[in-house]
Amino acid sequence: MADLIGVVLLLAVAAYACAGGTDYGAGFWDLAAGGAERGKRPRWLIDHAMAPVWEVNNVWLIFIFVIMWTGFPTLFQTVFSAMWLPLALAAIGMVLRGAGFALRKPARRLARRRIYGAVFAIASLLTPFFLGAAVGGIASGRVSPGTEASADAWSNPTSILFGLLTIASTAFLAAVFLTRDAARFGAPDLVGYFRLRALGSLAVVALLGVAAFAVTRDDAPYVWNGLTGGLGLAFVILAAVCAVATGWLLLRASGVWSRVTAVGVVAAGVIAWGVAQRPYLIPTSLTVADGAGAPTTLRWLAVVTLVAVVLVGPAVVLLYWLDTHGELEPLTDADLQRSGTGSTADGD
Repeated sequence: MADLIGVVLLLAVAAYACAGGTDYGAGFWDLAAGGAERGKRPRWLIDHAMAPVWEVNNVWLIFIFVIMWTGFPTLFQTVFSAMWLPLALAAIGMVLRGAGFALRKPARRLARRRIYGAVFAIASLLTPFFLGAAVGGIASGRVSPGTEASADAWSNPTSILFGLLTIASTAFLAAVFLTRDAARFGAPDLVGYFRLRALGSLAVVALLGVAAFAVTRDDAPYVWNGLTGGLGLAFVILAAVCAVATGWLLLRASGVWSRVTAVGVVAAGVIAWGVAQRPYLIPTSLTVADGAGAPTTLRWLAVVTLVAVVLVGPAVVLLYWLDTHGELEPLTDADLQRSGTGSTADGD
């Protein structure tokens, strides 16, 4: 049962890395779009693409916290005690980016829109870095039950590389999705704009991935051994194949399946890390069995997870399908007038 819950936790992390990562990457491109005039069109697309799904993507993060806290309390206590600072900064970033994104559109003054936009964009850059740095601290085994908080737990070579790789991966995902969104929203000028950025960020992800391999060999040897053999290596190869496929699809005129292969790159990379350190939650100090909660708790957690998958899963999948197929377009003034909800001619 502990192994099953561990697999669920890993899959939830992969889902958040892909869904939430796309949102963080959109913030990265918002920051890189330039001044108010030059960046007006890219930011317009980012706003329209993110609006229907940006809140639901955080459901995966809540799911991760519930599983960690309930299923693996020792892991939760260890990670949040030893690395409370980067995780607190990441949490602050999540709040600020959400507030910035929600408040900048209704703001009437340009100065306020710029402030809210800067908060959204900068927080979208810093939050994935700190989350990736925390993962690097876990992968390198610098935390263990009873470890006190220290800068070394999250500012070591593995953590820094994982943080940078997380930023690059989110930028890559967002650029791929925005390329398709540009075509969906009828903005051909932005298709080439984001396709070029998707290819560039894919190259950066590949380079940082190779660098991460080199660093983990000495800094996180247990994970490196897992990544270079067995199931871990299989997922590394899968990530590489998906990366090549994404690049090829982006170079084609349509590239319809590029979103699927881009998600495959990130998901396979996250799962490769997870299986590489098995049977440990934290190499080499806390195994899945030792860190698991009481058997009764795990059984009930499995039941709750199944209920959530049955009740919530289809709704989330339907939302993503509707969004990616252009069925969640915002209502225009003309739509409201046709429906009678926007008319004020009857005495309002």
